[in-house]
Amino acid sequence: MAITQAMCTSFKVDLLDAEHDFGVDTFKIALYTSSATLDATTTAYSATNEVVGTGYSAGGNTLTVSPTPASSGTTAFLSFSNTTWSTATITARGALIYNSTNANKAVAVLDFGSDKTSTAGDFTINFPTADASNAIIRIA
Repeated sequence: MAITQAMCTSFKVDLLDAEHDFGVDTFKIALYTSSATLDATTTAYSATNEVVGTGYSAGGNTLTVSPTPASSGTTAFLSFSNTTWSTATITARGALIYNSTNANKAVAVLDFGSDKTSTAGDFTINFPTADASNAIIRIA
């Protein structure tokens, strides 16, 4: 089992088919244990090997797009506002961003590099700066 950070290949195809609307659709982030297999071939959210624990609900948190899609030079980009599970007792190795409005289609896999744990505290995902070099979703 492994989690490998990637923009999902199916997401790239979905973009060309106009399947995602970042101004309207609801995007979520689900957390996964080290037993999960997530990578560029992931096509949709699944509860298999999703984190179970106090303060965490299946399906994860709803994300806020921040800012709306923008561009700089020849790169289009967007990011999300940071998200927190409060008073959580969980351990996660990675996450999946997905479009819950559109059949739970996968967007991107995040690899934390190692297990991250919170014990009756905040578990926060801090997204990078929304710009052409750092945003979580960039198309050059």
